[in-house]
Amino acid sequence: MDEDEAQKQRLKAAVHYTVGCLCQNIATDCEKQITKQTIAAIAETAFRQCDIFAKDLEAFARHAKRHTVTVDDVKLTARRTTALSNYIQQKSEELALNNQELKEKRKKNAAKRKSKDMEAEEENELED
Repeated sequence: MDEDEAQKQRLKAAVHYTVGCLCQNIATDCEKQITKQTIAAIAETAFRQCDIFAKDLEAFARHAKRHTVTVDDVKLTARRTTALSNYIQQKSEELALNNQELKEKRKKNAAKRKSKDMEAEEENELED
C-alpha cells in the first residue's frame, strides 16, 4: 500500500469514527438504535460526497486559472443543495463582516500608534 492509499484509509477511518459518534448521539437523543451497517453506509456516502466536492473545487479553481480554492468555488460547489448553499452563504457573510471589523480595528490602532509616535517626536523636538 502506497502513502496516498494509506492516507485515504486513515481519512476514511476518521470519517467512519466521526459518523459513528454523531449517529450514537442522535440515537441516544431520539431513543433509537442505528445499526453498524447503517453507520457504515452513511460514512461511505459522506466520504464519497467529500471526494466529489474536492474534485469539483479543484476543477472550479483550475477553470478560473487559479491554484487556490476560494469562497466562491465553495459556494458554487454547494449550489445543488439549497440548505447547504444557504448555510455557506450565511457563514461567508459572517466571515466577511468579521474581517471588515478586524480591518477597521487595525486601522484605528495604526492611527493611534501613528499619532502617539508623532506626539513623541514633537516632544523630543521641543526638548532639543
